[in-house]
Amino acid sequence: MSTTGQQVTTTLGADGKLTVAVGNREWADPTGTEVLVKIEAAPINPSDLALLFGMADLAGAEYSPGKLVADMPAPAVKAMAGRKGQTLDVGAEGAGTVIAAGDDPYAQSLIGKRVACRSGAMYATHTLTDSRACIPLPDHITAEQGAGAFVNPLTALGFVETMRAEGFTGIVHTAAASNLGQMLVRLGATEGIPLVNIVRSDEQVDILKAIGAEHVVDSSKEDFVPKLVAAIEATGAMLGFDAIGGGTMASTIMGAMEQVGSKGAEYSRYGSNVQKKVYIYGALDLGPIVLNRGALGFAWDVSGWLLIPFLAKQGVEGQMRLAGKVIQGLTTTFASHYKAKIGLEEMLTKDVAMAYNAKATGEKYLVAP
Repeated sequence: MSTTGQQVTTTLGADGKLTVAVGNREWADPTGTEVLVKIEAAPINPSDLALLFGMADLAGAEYSPGKLVADMPAPAVKAMAGRKGQTLDVGAEGAGTVIAAGDDPYAQSLIGKRVACRSGAMYATHTLTDSRACIPLPDHITAEQGAGAFVNPLTALGFVETMRAEGFTGIVHTAAASNLGQMLVRLGATEGIPLVNIVRSDEQVDILKAIGAEHVVDSSKEDFVPKLVAAIEATGAMLGFDAIGGGTMASTIMGAMEQVGSKGAEYSRYGSNVQKKVYIYGALDLGPIVLNRGALGFAWDVSGWLLIPFLAKQGVEGQMRLAGKVIQGLTTTFASHYKAKIGLEEMLTKDVAMAYNAKATGEKYLVAP
């Protein structure tokens, strides 16, 4: 037997045209540890958008019911040469009800239960995934509340775990008014972690102040750097997580850290001995990372951070521990808020697609198939 439904896929053609479409799909019955989940809700995260649309020209795209065809810039086509001709599933996480399972005992135990899950194919009516990628939701947790149980909550917890493992005691975070950033503020308060939040507007300052953030600095202001230095001095935060990626932000953060680290120390042409580090975990700016070497000294590091490799390092027990924290805080620390719910075909209408692809702070969208 099999189950039929619909699914959103994205395809980059050899001609540089990107086609995103809703199509009919058939799912085979699950086997072994697999489960078949009827999807009720799936958030649209920036990482999903990178696969769904990339740098495609949505303003100039051709739209028809359940489909869009857009031009992809030549540099992006070159960078994504490996995916030409491939039809890819999209959607990292979501929540729904398990309607069938393989013969594995744990998989069988999930039948009829609402779960949060990850599969990479959540923009659909159903998804087939491994039962070990599912978290059973308590009865009082709705699918909407549980849909974002993986990416943002586990990323926030991952930042804290990384900080502690590497011997740092505070965090500097960019794009801090985002859904993830607000979770990190609440998590920092409960875990006693000093946090420096970098935002881009007065409105975003107000958002974070309203939920208890102490150190919020606005990168659009002329006094951004001195206020950043002051906040780092007050918190001792020498580890940054940067969602922007390209440009000079990582360098600016480490330069401010260096000012704090060298304050009152004997002069050295090599800079301070205070270790400074910034992890790049996002790509809001797709340009090159620019570092002002003269302002950083030599005790610094820039690296990349991704959730899945981090989780792999935690092992099964570590992942279960973190998942338990997420479930406990789904309606508080790790609560997600959405601007609107949209259907599969609505995802591919011009106004809606351009709205959620803008990645505006406070305007996260939820797909409800």
